Amino acid sequence: MTGKKGAAPGPEDESYGFEAQLEQEGFATDDGAPVADLATQLEAARQEAAQAKDQMLRYAAECDNFKKRLERERCTSLLFAEECIVRELLPTLDNLERAIEQGRTTQDIASLLEGVEMTRKGLIATLEKFGLKAMAGVGQPFDPNVHEALATCISDTVPVNHVTQEYVKGYLFKDRLLRAAKVVVAKQAENCNGQG
Repeated sequence: MTGKKGAAPGPEDESYGFEAQLEQEGFATDDGAPVADLATQLEAARQEAAQAKDQMLRYAAECDNFKKRLERERCTSLLFAEECIVRELLPTLDNLERAIEQGRTTQDIASLLEGVEMTRKGLIATLEKFGLKAMAGVGQPFDPNVHEALATCISDTVPVNHVTQEYVKGYLFKDRLLRAAKVVVAKQAENCNGQG
Protein backbone atom coordinates (compact mmCIF):
# COMPACT_ATOMS: atom_id res chain seq x y z
CA MET A 1 0.00 0.00 0.00
CA THR A 2 1.59 3.26 -1.12
CA GLY A 3 -1.11 5.76 -0.16
CA LYS A 4 -0.94 7.77 3.10
CA LYS A 5 -3.09 6.70 6.00
CA GLY A 6 -6.44 8.48 5.95
CA ALA A 7 -5.92 9.93 2.44
CA ALA A 8 -8.11 8.86 -0.46
CA PRO A 9 -6.28 6.48 -2.78
CA GLY A 10 -5.07 8.20 -5.98
CA PRO A 11 -4.65 6.76 -9.48
CA GLU A 12 -1.41 5.09 -8.40
CA ASP A 13 -3.35 3.28 -5.67
CA GLU A 14 -6.10 2.06 -8.00
CA SER A 15 -5.12 -1.57 -7.60
CA TYR A 16 -5.22 -1.18 -3.81
CA GLY A 17 -8.97 -0.66 -3.81
CA PHE A 18 -9.46 -3.62 -6.09
CA GLU A 19 -7.25 -5.86 -3.94
CA ALA A 20 -8.99 -4.73 -0.77
CA GLN A 21 -12.39 -5.52 -2.23
CA LEU A 22 -11.22 -8.97 -3.29
CA GLU A 23 -9.83 -9.61 0.19
CA GLN A 24 -13.11 -8.59 1.80
CA GLU A 25 -15.02 -11.01 -0.40
CA GLY A 26 -12.70 -13.88 0.49
CA PHE A 27 -10.77 -14.23 -2.73
CA ALA A 28 -7.32 -13.65 -1.26
CA THR A 29 -5.11 -16.09 0.57
CA ASP A 30 -2.37 -15.20 2.97
CA ASP A 31 0.29 -15.14 0.26
CA GLY A 32 -1.87 -12.91 -2.06
CA ALA A 33 -1.41 -15.19 -5.11
CA PRO A 34 -5.02 -15.15 -6.37
CA VAL A 35 -5.16 -11.35 -6.13
CA ALA A 36 -1.94 -11.02 -8.11
CA ASP A 37 -3.29 -13.49 -10.67
CA LEU A 38 -6.49 -11.44 -11.08
CA ALA A 39 -4.50 -8.23 -11.37
CA THR A 40 -2.43 -9.82 -14.17
CA GLN A 41 -5.61 -10.94 -15.93
CA LEU A 42 -7.05 -7.42 -15.53
CA GLU A 43 -3.95 -5.89 -17.11
CA ALA A 44 -4.10 -8.41 -19.98
CA ALA A 45 -7.79 -7.57 -20.53
CA ARG A 46 -6.96 -3.85 -20.61
CA GLN A 47 -4.28 -4.48 -23.24
CA GLU A 48 -6.72 -6.52 -25.34
CA ALA A 49 -9.30 -3.75 -25.06
CA ALA A 50 -6.71 -1.17 -26.16
CA GLN A 51 -5.75 -3.35 -29.15
CA ALA A 52 -9.41 -3.87 -30.09
CA LYS A 53 -10.01 -0.11 -29.90
CA ASP A 54 -6.97 0.53 -32.10
CA GLN A 55 -8.18 -2.04 -34.64
CA MET A 56 -11.66 -0.52 -34.63
CA LEU A 57 -10.25 2.97 -35.28
CA ARG A 58 -8.12 1.63 -38.15
CA TYR A 59 -11.13 -0.17 -39.63
CA ALA A 60 -13.25 3.01 -39.35
CA ALA A 61 -10.50 4.98 -41.13
CA GLU A 62 -10.29 2.35 -43.89
CA CYS A 63 -14.08 2.47 -44.36
CA ASP A 64 -14.00 6.25 -44.55
CA ASN A 65 -11.19 6.17 -47.14
CA PHE A 66 -13.08 3.52 -49.16
CA LYS A 67 -16.23 5.65 -49.08
CA LYS A 68 -14.29 8.72 -50.27
CA ARG A 69 -12.65 6.73 -53.09
CA LEU A 70 -16.05 5.41 -54.25
CA GLU A 71 -17.45 8.95 -54.27
CA ARG A 72 -14.49 10.19 -56.37
CA GLU A 73 -14.96 7.31 -58.82
CA ARG A 74 -18.71 8.00 -59.03
CA CYS A 75 -18.08 11.68 -59.79
CA THR A 76 -15.54 10.76 -62.47
CA SER A 77 -17.96 8.24 -64.01
CA LEU A 78 -20.74 10.83 -64.14
CA LEU A 79 -18.40 13.40 -65.64
CA PHE A 80 -17.46 11.11 -68.53
CA ALA A 81 -20.72 9.11 -68.83
CA GLU A 82 -21.67 10.83 -72.08
CA GLU A 83 -18.31 10.09 -73.75
CA CYS A 84 -19.56 6.84 -75.29
CA ILE A 85 -22.67 8.49 -76.74
CA VAL A 86 -20.70 11.42 -78.13
CA ARG A 87 -18.19 9.04 -79.75
CA GLU A 88 -21.06 7.15 -81.41
CA LEU A 89 -22.50 10.43 -82.75
CA LEU A 90 -19.28 11.54 -84.44
CA PRO A 91 -19.95 9.58 -87.68
CA THR A 92 -23.32 11.34 -87.96
CA LEU A 93 -21.58 14.68 -87.58
CA ASP A 94 -19.11 13.65 -90.30
CA ASN A 95 -21.99 12.70 -92.63
CA LEU A 96 -23.74 16.03 -92.04
CA GLU A 97 -20.55 17.90 -92.88
CA ARG A 98 -20.26 15.87 -96.11
CA ALA A 99 -23.88 16.69 -96.96
CA ILE A 100 -23.25 20.41 -96.45
CA GLU A 101 -20.15 20.24 -98.63
CA GLN A 102 -22.06 18.34 -101.32
CA GLY A 103 -24.90 20.88 -101.14
CA ARG A 104 -22.42 23.65 -101.93
CA THR A 105 -20.98 21.90 -104.99
CA THR A 106 -23.91 20.06 -106.60
CA GLN A 107 -27.26 20.90 -108.07
CA ASP A 108 -28.50 17.31 -107.65
CA ILE A 109 -31.05 17.81 -104.88
CA ALA A 110 -32.30 14.21 -105.05
CA SER A 111 -28.90 12.71 -104.14
CA LEU A 112 -28.41 15.33 -101.43
CA LEU A 113 -31.80 14.49 -99.93
CA GLU A 114 -30.98 10.79 -100.08
CA GLY A 115 -27.72 11.41 -98.19
CA VAL A 116 -29.47 13.47 -95.51
CA GLU A 117 -32.12 10.75 -95.08
CA MET A 118 -29.39 8.12 -94.66
CA THR A 119 -27.67 10.33 -92.08
CA ARG A 120 -30.97 10.72 -90.22
CA LYS A 121 -31.47 6.94 -90.18
CA GLY A 122 -27.95 6.47 -88.84
CA LEU A 123 -28.55 9.06 -86.13
CA ILE A 124 -31.83 7.41 -85.08
CA ALA A 125 -30.14 3.98 -84.98
CA THR A 126 -27.37 5.35 -82.76
CA LEU A 127 -29.80 7.04 -80.38
CA GLU A 128 -31.99 3.92 -80.22
CA LYS A 129 -28.92 1.93 -79.22
CA PHE A 130 -28.70 4.14 -76.12
CA GLY A 131 -32.40 3.82 -75.23
CA LEU A 132 -34.16 6.55 -77.22
CA LYS A 133 -37.51 5.54 -78.67
CA ALA A 134 -39.84 7.62 -80.84
CA MET A 135 -43.49 7.47 -79.80
CA ALA A 136 -46.19 6.57 -82.29
CA GLY A 137 -48.10 9.68 -83.36
CA VAL A 138 -50.86 10.13 -85.93
CA GLY A 139 -53.87 7.86 -85.38
CA GLN A 140 -53.00 7.08 -81.74
CA PRO A 141 -55.39 7.91 -78.89
CA PHE A 142 -54.62 11.25 -77.25
CA ASP A 143 -52.82 10.73 -73.92
CA PRO A 144 -52.15 13.89 -71.89
CA ASN A 145 -49.25 12.10 -70.19
CA VAL A 146 -47.26 11.93 -73.43
CA HIS A 147 -49.02 14.40 -75.75
CA GLU A 148 -49.35 18.16 -75.66
CA ALA A 149 -52.45 19.27 -77.58
CA LEU A 150 -51.76 22.43 -79.57
CA ALA A 151 -55.10 22.48 -81.38
CA THR A 152 -58.19 20.45 -82.21
CA CYS A 153 -59.84 19.81 -85.54
CA ILE A 154 -62.67 17.81 -87.09
CA SER A 155 -61.44 14.80 -89.02
CA ASP A 156 -63.19 12.33 -91.31
CA THR A 157 -60.33 9.82 -91.17
CA VAL A 158 -59.24 9.84 -87.50
CA PRO A 159 -61.56 8.95 -84.58
CA VAL A 160 -62.47 11.55 -81.95
CA ASN A 161 -59.78 12.14 -79.28
CA HIS A 162 -57.08 10.67 -81.49
CA VAL A 163 -54.00 12.44 -82.91
CA THR A 164 -54.60 13.83 -86.41
CA GLN A 165 -51.31 15.65 -86.89
CA GLU A 166 -47.95 15.76 -85.17
CA TYR A 167 -46.01 19.03 -85.10
CA VAL A 168 -43.17 17.78 -82.90
CA LYS A 169 -42.40 14.10 -82.37
CA GLY A 170 -42.37 12.76 -78.82
CA TYR A 171 -39.58 10.58 -77.44
CA LEU A 172 -39.05 8.16 -74.58
CA PHE A 173 -35.63 7.58 -73.05
CA LYS A 174 -35.42 4.13 -71.44
CA ASP A 175 -39.23 4.08 -70.98
CA ARG A 176 -39.26 7.54 -69.40
CA LEU A 177 -40.81 10.52 -71.17
CA LEU A 178 -38.04 12.68 -72.60
CA ARG A 179 -40.21 15.02 -74.63
CA ALA A 180 -43.99 15.15 -75.09
CA ALA A 181 -45.30 15.13 -78.65
CA LYS A 182 -46.97 18.37 -79.77
CA VAL A 183 -50.09 17.30 -81.60
CA VAL A 184 -53.47 18.23 -83.09
CA VAL A 185 -56.38 16.18 -81.71
CA ALA A 186 -59.60 15.20 -83.50
CA LYS A 187 -62.78 16.57 -81.97
CA GLN A 188 -66.41 15.72 -82.47
CA ALA A 189 -68.33 17.68 -85.07
CA GLU A 190 -70.87 20.01 -83.51
CA ASN A 191 -74.41 19.17 -84.50
CA CYS A 192 -76.09 22.47 -83.57
CA ASN A 193 -78.51 20.88 -81.05
CA GLY A 194 -79.67 18.20 -83.47
CA GLN A 195 -80.49 20.55 -86.34
CA GLY A 196 -78.66 19.97 -89.55
